Amino acid sequence: MDQPDGGVLSHAAFCYRSQPEYAAAIVAFIQAGLAAGEPVLVAVPGARAQVIRDRLDDGPGEVVFTDMTALGRNPARIIPEVRAFADKHPGGRVRFVGEPAWPGRSAAELCEAARHEALVNLAFAQAPITILCPYDASGLPGSVLADARRAHQEPASAGATRQTWRDNLPPECDRPLSPPPAEAEVFPYDTDLASVRRLVGGHARRAGLTGDRTVDLVLAVNEIAANTISHTTGSGVLQIWHTPEEIVAQVHDQGEITDPLAGRVRHGPDDRGHGLWLVNQVCDLVEIRTGPAGTTVRMHMRRAS
Repeated sequence: MDQPDGGVLSHAAFCYRSQPEYAAAIVAFIQAGLAAGEPVLVAVPGARAQVIRDRLDDGPGEVVFTDMTALGRNPARIIPEVRAFADKHPGGRVRFVGEPAWPGRSAAELCEAARHEALVNLAFAQAPITILCPYDASGLPGSVLADARRAHQEPASAGATRQTWRDNLPPECDRPLSPPPAEAEVFPYDTDLASVRRLVGGHARRAGLTGDRTVDLVLAVNEIAANTISHTTGSGVLQIWHTPEEIVAQVHDQGEITDPLAGRVRHGPDDRGHGLWLVNQVCDLVEIRTGPAGTTVRMHMRRAS
């Protein structure tokens, strides 16, 4: 990858088919950064980090590893982590290795990973960051690889704006969410958030969530319902259901979220993005569909964390 100048984002995909190919390319990317005096953040799934560590020399420079299966369980957490890393190194260029999609992720998770990749182009459009995103070409569906190529078209990816970032977004990421199952409990609400909290807490306990996870889900749903009261003139509808793997809570209201990075950038407590930030931090996956007809926020919590 050529070294970009100044504050221009470089955001490239790397499709690999073997572990040696994977490790060699990432190590070369890291070493090139270290040689240029650039700190590197590496977020890859699980044990893959050790494969990279084993090939790195103990030379000077900063390389920070984090497990993408934890950081990127909800892909909306990744951009804030990269931003925080860059903020720790002001005035210089940094590098990031981020692998947000891997075999075994659900269709919903892969869709949100694709949304994350498109939003990277907006969040860091003029930032001095060089990003490499590995994709397992032998284990991921061809559609995921096609989505990756769409989001990593350089230099167009470095010039994304609020109007153009969606050009890199797969069409399925903007389609309405699938309907909740027939057995989902439906609860309209207006100003009675205490009833919302009681309902969610009861479902969470019956689903077997731990005490802390129950608190997190109640907090997340309460934040979204509070946004209805604070930022719209109408009421909202909560739907909640269980699957063998997770508990899902969905809130719909008549508001529209106009900032595509809402929930990925810290805001003040009076901004709607503040509530979405908290929701993204505590939920395992958050799906948002928004437009003139209203906003739907679907929050997932795994029953076994």
